[in-house]
Amino acid sequence: MSTPVYDVAIVGAGIVGLATAHELLQQHSGLRVCIIEKEAQVAQHQTGHNSGVIHTGIYYTPGSMKASFCASGREKLLEFCQTHRISHEICGKVVVATDESELSRLDKIEARAGKNKVLVERLDARQLRDREPEARGLEALYVPGAGIVDYVQVAHELRKLIEDRGGEFYFDSKVHALSERDGCISVETCKERVRARFIVNCGGLQSDRLAQLGGAPNNVSIIPFRGEYYELNQEARAMVRALIYPVPQPEFPFLGVHFTRGIHGDVECGPNALLNGGRETYGKGEVDPTDLAETLTSPAFFHLARKYYRAGVAEIWRSLSKKAFVEAAQKLLPAIRAEHLSVAPAGIRAQAVSREGKLLDDFALHESEYVLSVINAPSPAATASLAIGSHLAQRVQTRLSP
Repeated sequence: MSTPVYDVAIVGAGIVGLATAHELLQQHSGLRVCIIEKEAQVAQHQTGHNSGVIHTGIYYTPGSMKASFCASGREKLLEFCQTHRISHEICGKVVVATDESELSRLDKIEARAGKNKVLVERLDARQLRDREPEARGLEALYVPGAGIVDYVQVAHELRKLIEDRGGEFYFDSKVHALSERDGCISVETCKERVRARFIVNCGGLQSDRLAQLGGAPNNVSIIPFRGEYYELNQEARAMVRALIYPVPQPEFPFLGVHFTRGIHGDVECGPNALLNGGRETYGKGEVDPTDLAETLTSPAFFHLARKYYRAGVAEIWRSLSKKAFVEAAQKLLPAIRAEHLSVAPAGIRAQAVSREGKLLDDFALHESEYVLSVINAPSPAATASLAIGSHLAQRVQTRLSP
């Protein structure tokens, strides 16, 4: 029996891959589209370990893909949730300056929010307490448009819509080779061969490896950063009304230890950000020898570690010492105690790093003759997923058109 030929095969059933397939099928119902996923279900990695925040775009460089896709993606996401009755809430968040050195950085975030057309309100210490009675800080920014949602629920709804429109899924199918033949790409998986006219790589934690299979240069590596969380117990949840964030450090694309109320009523504190022992090893101390060896011997990690070893040591200490983690949290909520916190599931961020050790801050794409790769899609990729999917679908359709 001959192998069917799809118009588009998407590798990766996280929220960006699903959004891309949904957009292709919505705009071009005649296309044959499949999604190839090495896990048994959708949303098993970054999407399924997401804090559930709907971002507004206050931090991102004006004119960047992050800023543009976050703005349009947020509106698309809210419309999608309303249409499909997915639980979500626009609860707002505060970004809190806890000492004088952070006030100038708060000024810059406020200015950037203005350039990105995001509504914010400057709060003094009393106004902050009115919003979040347990939070303490000198000043804060209130961001009324921030919200919360269950991205796994969004992913499952996208899968349903894709299947309703004729899209096909190949689960438990890890991709290990791509080869061009007769104007098509042959995708070799651990189970079968899939042929397609064009490939979209939305592989997340595996995106650099998949991109290189598709002809991308080996000049960017995915470094897996572990984000560890604690969950507040029932007694302490009342301390947090919505979302409470610190002022981020400008040199890092991480937002620091913060408090997040989930759509199901839980409240998490975290994350830290430290090198993980593997791309998909979620247990504390768990190591994938192949992944770890590849990371430690890469030029990207060598230069990154040399630049930021002090920050890395601090993150490791917060991972080893619950007391140190609690002290970081107490800068925002002084009433938090160690007994209020229990370990919650960790997440892993796929952070793209150049060979020179530069952390890629914006979304990054690479396009070759038959493959379009999403090499870097960190936060706010979930918020922006429907806009990213729309952009990718447009690029794919251009390539497929005669």
